[in-house]
Amino acid sequence: MIDAIARHADISKAAAGRALDATVGAIKTSLRKGDMVTLVGFGSFYVGRRSPRSGRNPRTGASIRIKAAKVPKFRAGKALKDALN
Repeated sequence: MIDAIARHADISKAAAGRALDATVGAIKTSLRKGDMVTLVGFGSFYVGRRSPRSGRNPRTGASIRIKAAKVPKFRAGKALKDALN
């Protein structure tokens, strides 16, 4: 990914790496706050909620309780979907 960014933006790989790290960091920070991040033409990142549920320990087969959790989710935008079809 860094190679592609460097090639298309005509910048060094080091600068492309820093740009990618900054972008990913900004997305993480926004999601931690509970915000939605929309990249127009690409899609949206948002925080979903997973409710508590029961599961099984694969090693012992014993029933266990899995806590509720926040999970990152992504919804593809129209332009991305159109580019694939």
